[in-house]
Amino acid sequence: MSELLGGRLDFGTVVPLPLEEEIKHSYLDYAMSVIVGRALPDARDGLKPVQRRVLYAMLELGLRHNQAYKKSARVVGETMGKYHPHSDSAIYDTMARLAQDFSMRYPLVDGQGNFGSIDGDPPAAMRYTEARLSALGEEMLENIDEETVDWGPNFDDSLKEPLVLPSRIPNLLVNGSTGIAVGMATNIPPHNLTEVADALCYMLDHEDVELGELLHFLPGPDFPTGGEILGRDGIVEAYRTGRGRISVRGKTHVEDVKRGKKAIVITEIPYMVNKTNLIEAIVRGVQEKHLDGITDIRDESDRRGLRIVLEVNRDMDSQVALRQLYSRTQLQTTYGVINLALVDGQPRELPLLEMLKVFLSHRRNVVRRRTAYRLRKAEARAHIVEGLLKALDIIEEVIAVVRGSKDPNEARQGLTDRLGFSEPQAQAILDMRLQRLTGLERHKLEEEYAQLLGDIEMYRSILANPKVLDGVVKEEIEDVKARFGNPRRTEILDAMEDVSMEDLIPEKEIVVVLSRDNYLRRMMLEEYRLQNRGGKGVKGATPKEEDEISLVTVTTTHRDLFLFTTKGRVFAIRGHMIPQPRSGKGKPVSSFISLEEDEKVVALRDSRLSGARFVFFITRQGVAKRMPVTELENITRAGRRVLSLDSGDAIARVRCTSGEEDLLFVTASGQALRVPENEFRPLGRQARGVRGIRLDEGDVVVGCDVVQAGTDLLLINEKGLGKRTPFEEFTPHHRGGGGVRAMRLGAKTGLLVGSWGAAEKDEILLISNRGRMVRLAAEDIPILSREATGPIVVRLDEGDEVADASIIRAEEEEEE
Repeated sequence: MSELLGGRLDFGTVVPLPLEEEIKHSYLDYAMSVIVGRALPDARDGLKPVQRRVLYAMLELGLRHNQAYKKSARVVGETMGKYHPHSDSAIYDTMARLAQDFSMRYPLVDGQGNFGSIDGDPPAAMRYTEARLSALGEEMLENIDEETVDWGPNFDDSLKEPLVLPSRIPNLLVNGSTGIAVGMATNIPPHNLTEVADALCYMLDHEDVELGELLHFLPGPDFPTGGEILGRDGIVEAYRTGRGRISVRGKTHVEDVKRGKKAIVITEIPYMVNKTNLIEAIVRGVQEKHLDGITDIRDESDRRGLRIVLEVNRDMDSQVALRQLYSRTQLQTTYGVINLALVDGQPRELPLLEMLKVFLSHRRNVVRRRTAYRLRKAEARAHIVEGLLKALDIIEEVIAVVRGSKDPNEARQGLTDRLGFSEPQAQAILDMRLQRLTGLERHKLEEEYAQLLGDIEMYRSILANPKVLDGVVKEEIEDVKARFGNPRRTEILDAMEDVSMEDLIPEKEIVVVLSRDNYLRRMMLEEYRLQNRGGKGVKGATPKEEDEISLVTVTTTHRDLFLFTTKGRVFAIRGHMIPQPRSGKGKPVSSFISLEEDEKVVALRDSRLSGARFVFFITRQGVAKRMPVTELENITRAGRRVLSLDSGDAIARVRCTSGEEDLLFVTASGQALRVPENEFRPLGRQARGVRGIRLDEGDVVVGCDVVQAGTDLLLINEKGLGKRTPFEEFTPHHRGGGGVRAMRLGAKTGLLVGSWGAAEKDEILLISNRGRMVRLAAEDIPILSREATGPIVVRLDEGDEVADASIIRAEEEEEE
């Protein structure tokens, strides 16, 4: 060798590289190859590359749902030889999973033979089984031959393969996906096709859609094995952020068996749980005394469905045994949702809204490209048909030109030069058969031409008008829903888990406090004993200077609490979910609800709305709105928008009304305006509202109270002075007025903190900025005229001020 190289060795250009850098780059290249090319699905069609290649190979083999089955080995060979040069077992396992009705909510492959079982049995060898595309699987490939998707070279650059499928079904959500990449993983649960289709259609009809609205159509995952989902908080969190934990349990019931014994019968198990492993775990738990009272275990599953029978000892409560099964076996599991998928080739964790938007964007693109393709074809064909019709009109001249030509090229040239036909038209005329000269054939050409012109107009309208395009997308989604949709299998339980939790938590009245830096906490109301007017109260918290009290309300551990925000949204959380710290300031409100940037909670409201027909809002700038109470039904932690606000404005008060009452607006400077409720017509959630009270410059609304018989207007100012004034002293006026004086204010009183309607038997809970709380009887506060200021109702430390107050209704305590 050295002689051939002139006595020296030549290794070419040598580039020295640090080993650490080379390993880093090589590992990153490998990681991205696994992430993009193997483990993660594309957000558009919900498929990994191997799944996409299997489905496309089956289409090329002609294995449609109404054609004969072919051996699985042939599909595997076609896929491996043309598109996926990897292990045949990996390809076969992929195809088998696409055919398993216990793995896929909607199988994309129709398998014949043993494709595995829920017991964990593997599929039979590929030489024994047969397969074809399912009808739904074909929908994944519909219109793939109409330039609807991008194509790329296969592994040896000898063929082209689709980089994504047109996918008329939202497969990423409908069938979910599971995969482990390098440093990341995906675990997307399956959903019901009907529900996903309804959510997509709603998004097409409404531009600004919020998560809370979509939950009405898409309440949660729908597993192929059924089961029950416990609670909605995990679902909302997963849909909001892309990650969440969902508790899933199997379906059971209790049956009477021989000699007075009872048996727990399991008919559905959680998704991805192996039935054999579950039974073995139960047997092991009985042997090791983790599970009590189970005397016999039988697997009675057959082709009609799953059935596991657990006989229970006569002395054992079957419900106690069932709770042990839930807590100590996989009969109840936690499904960790990770909505990780590829968007533009990059891995991203996707909230529900983003997943639906990606699919809709993909479908719009597919329909747009398909329409452009069909338009080109239709225009080309219309051009040909137009030429044929023209030729029939001047057939003698055409025949003369053709007969007078010595060869086809001269005839084609003569038709274009002398008769004005284009090259394609001339060729079509030369290819035309003599039967086209009959009257019937001419009629067919005229019908075809009219149809083509109609199609061309339709295609152009689709491409020119996004609304028309969305209409086509919606129509196709509804068609898929009508043909393949089926009822939900997994039941979502609102009450079961919550009730069991609340059974352990006594229903007690609580004080919920929100600090100025948005920390939420609760305390027991009973801790604050009734005091006489002028008392100093007890310490409710020891907030830092920047953590002064902002809002306070009274509710119970079993009720929902509505939280209204500066941006006109409302959220609901259960009372017992709010922390009760022995010390400290609680938890950030953002850990319970999803707040946007610069969005803050401005009102807390007990969800008890018995007898109310409307919810009334008044903003700090005096804008008022009356909304039907039905708009607040089924609100969750996902939230819902209920009021459109002007820039810089915020909700001041929220009240519930019957529809036939008067409302009294009160401002910080002590002005009050009484207005009949019917002056405000009911408005929907997106409406802004109308002027309720005219404000002087710098003044803001701090109170809004329903005028009711047996109640008086309670007014408290910043320095702790207060009074009650009869509502009769305020005569009704039209909305938009400036009002009359409600309290005489000065430097020693400060501004009004708020106003509240209070009855003689009610109690008042006052809280100061520094956390001092006073609970006193309403009857201890004197009734005075509008012009009066009132006596001291709470003594404050120097520098402290009243932050808020809440009314403890006497009738609610009696009901409790």
